[in-house]
Formats: sequence, structure tokens, C-alpha cells
Amino acid sequence: MKLLQILPLATLGSAFVLPEAQVFDEVSIENHDAQRFLNHAKGTFQYAWDTTKDTFNDVVSASKSALDDALYYTSESVDTLNGKIHEVGYDVDGWLQGSFNNIMDADIMGGGEHPPHHGPHHPPHKKPHHPPHHHKPNMTVYELIAKSKYTTKLAALINDDEDLVKLLNGTKANYTVFAPIDRAFEKIPEDAPKPSKEMIRKLISYHVSDDIYPAGRVLHTHTIPSLLKLSTLGKELLPQRLAINVGFKGLTVNFYSRVVAIDIFGTNGVIHAVDSLIIPPPTVLEIIDLLPTEFSTLELGLGKTGLTETLNTTAHAGGTFFAPSNFAFKKLGPRINAFLFSKYGTKYLKALLEYHVVVNQTLYSDAFYDGTKESSEEHKNENGLFHFDFPTLLKDRTLSVDVGRYGPFISIKVNGFSRVTVQDGVAKDGVIQVVSDVLIPPKQTPGGASSFWQGEEMELDDFKERLEPYVKHEWEDL
Repeated sequence: MKLLQILPLATLGSAFVLPEAQVFDEVSIENHDAQRFLNHAKGTFQYAWDTTKDTFNDVVSASKSALDDALYYTSESVDTLNGKIHEVGYDVDGWLQGSFNNIMDADIMGGGEHPPHHGPHHPPHKKPHHPPHHHKPNMTVYELIAKSKYTTKLAALINDDEDLVKLLNGTKANYTVFAPIDRAFEKIPEDAPKPSKEMIRKLISYHVSDDIYPAGRVLHTHTIPSLLKLSTLGKELLPQRLAINVGFKGLTVNFYSRVVAIDIFGTNGVIHAVDSLIIPPPTVLEIIDLLPTEFSTLELGLGKTGLTETLNTTAHAGGTFFAPSNFAFKKLGPRINAFLFSKYGTKYLKALLEYHVVVNQTLYSDAFYDGTKESSEEHKNENGLFHFDFPTLLKDRTLSVDVGRYGPFISIKVNGFSRVTVQDGVAKDGVIQVVSDVLIPPKQTPGGASSFWQGEEMELDDFKERLEPYVKHEWEDL
């Protein structure tokens, strides 16, 4: 089963293409400026949604299964609907990318103007010809899946495992199931060997959370804990997380599995249908290897310094890799890069890359696993500002990380300067946070304070001076 585009490097949250416009009402936004932005966006999306909602109501027929209703619509016209929403969403994306950050900064400093209002000032509210077809939940999430004609292959896998049937039929928790529809299985090669029962159980577990996440909460969330528990994330078993993204593909899980139907409620949880199987992710280094167009310089550096073997063999309980892209390395300039990848610069390169690796502590944008504790636990970032000082593989050097959350918007800065441009590359043994700049250890001033690099042009001598204290030279062994 081949993994495709595990971590496409596009700015997360770059287009608010929503499966259902009213979910804006369900999202709790504490920041006034963010709320004002969403109110403007909501009007545009409401207009797009109202123009396509009639299609939904016309194709949904009376049925005993709410899941069948939702997926009948999806299988017939989801591509047409998404196309219409994307036409409007593109303008909102341009607005978000071009001026939203400046607007927010201006408002915070005082005197900011309202963002430009795209589309009609008062979008016409077109009442549907038929009221939406609602079902009062009368089946468990398992029964909904088992009785739907669109999830027969998923149901067959669950039915082969009595424990899975018992779990999804039970009331131990209110579950959230990202249910792959039948066409998701068509992507599996016909000659692929049949997975073991244990592998299937892990696969299905990764599609399920034991917490309730309706659409409104999903859109307010960046990562969701699944039932797949791993020892590679902490000293105790901790849940592997699912990354949630709203972008050009619409609402996706782990950047590639598109949500095609939402909020099918059962008596013990909610189902969201997806168009691809959600495969448990590989390790951090395997993901880096799968993305040579973005990380070839980093991968070359890891191999040249021997850190590939170190990171593959060192026992650790989770970790965070602040990964610089090829573009980040390019910003250092040709002289520094030429030195780093020469035989004279290898020791400096090793120290530099060690400064990007945090072991035993896994920082997602909205959750944190501390694998240094005997009793590992999850810490959630609901709202506000959080500061972390993470020890790195570079001896006695820490990374200063600030996470700011305002409603659904999350910003991560490293050393007060470098932004995390792509968040939450979930991995088997931790998480990848892609940074906009190569992270360079601070220079120690005579007074004992640390002077962090702020992105200004750096000379090779200055660069070497910052790394010199962490480089061991051959003559020191004599």
C-alpha cells in the first residue's frame, strides 16, 4: 500500500473551503479580530452554499440510513459542488494570503480598517425547495456503517473482528469515525497482499477517536487523537494523532484524505465519510525521504553527518523535528552552504542539524506529549499563549518556542523569529514542524545574554563563530 503525498508543503489553512457553511456558527472564536474576519468570509460562503444546497435536498431520498442519505448525495455530485465552492473560495484565499495578517497587525496596534468585503454586501438567502432531511439517531455508528451500501468494504473489515464490532457498537465513549467509502478501497492495488488481522485492527483504529468531534469542532481543531496507541510517542502508549487541514481540497485528514460527508450522527457518536484510507504514518526520517523536492538538502546533510543512523537507532519516546526546507537553506546564501557541505564544514553542519531535533517531547500545534515523564500524558492547547524551552540534540542548547492560539488560528515561532510554515506532519515517532529559516544557535554576548539571529544577512565568519563552541576539532583528541 503506497503512501502518496503524506505531507504536501502548502500553507495550511490557506483556503476556507467548507463542507457546510453553518459550521461557522458552531466554532467558538474568542478573538474579536478573527471573528470579524470569519463573519466576512461567512457571507461569501453562505451565498455559495445556498446556490448548491438545493442539489443536495433534491437528490436525498427518504431512507432508513442517514449515512446512505449523505453518501448518495456525495457519490453523485460532490465534485460539482466542490467546484462551485472553490470558485468562491479562491477569492477568499487571495484575501487571506494577501492582507489578513496585515489587517490583524493593524488592528492590534490600533486603528485598523475592516478587511475588504468580497461578493455581495448582503448575500441573497435562497430558501431550499425542500427542508433538509434530518434523522434522529437510532443506530450506533457501527450499525450505520454496516447497513450503508456505500461502506460495504469497511463494514466487511470491521465484521471480521469481533472486538471492533463490540467497540463501535458500545457506549463506552462517544466516538468519531472517519469512515472510508467503498471507492477509497479502489486505490489499493489488486495484487497487494492481504494485511494481517492485527494490521487491519490498527488501520481501523486510526480512523476512530474516542472523543466526539462534530464538524464545528473539527474545524476548530488541528490534530485529533485516534484509538491507535503507540509506544514510539511516549514511555506509555499514547494516541497517534490525525492532522486536520482546510485547504484547496476542502476539509482533509492527514493532508490527502478528503472529507466528503459530515455529521452523520449515531447513538454513540458521529461519522464523517472520507474518500481515502488514512494510513498510519511512517517515521519522521521516512517522511523526509518521501519529499525530496522539499527536503533534499536536509536529507543530504543528515546522511553526510551520520545523523540518519543516529536518529534511526537512538531510542526515544517521541520527538519534534523542526525541519528546514530547501528554500530555508537557500536563504543562508551560497558561501555558507558551500562551507557546510565541504569536508571542512561537516562538523559545523552536524552541530547545526542537531539544533533542529528535540527528542522525547512531541509538540503538535494544539497538543503536547512529554515523553520524559514516567507517566506520559497529553496536554491540549485550547486557547492563549504557550512558551516552551526544548533541549535539543546539540549539547546545552535549547530552542525557544512560542505557540499562540486565537480560535482556530495557531502561530508557532521558534527563537522569536522563525515561523513554522507547515504544521503537524504527524509521524510514527513524533512530528515534523517545517520552519521558514534554518535555526542557528544564539551568540553569547559578554554580559551572558543570548543574541538570536533575526534573519539578517550573515557572513561566514559570524556563522562559524556561533557554532564554534559546539564543534570538536581533530586536534582536541591529541
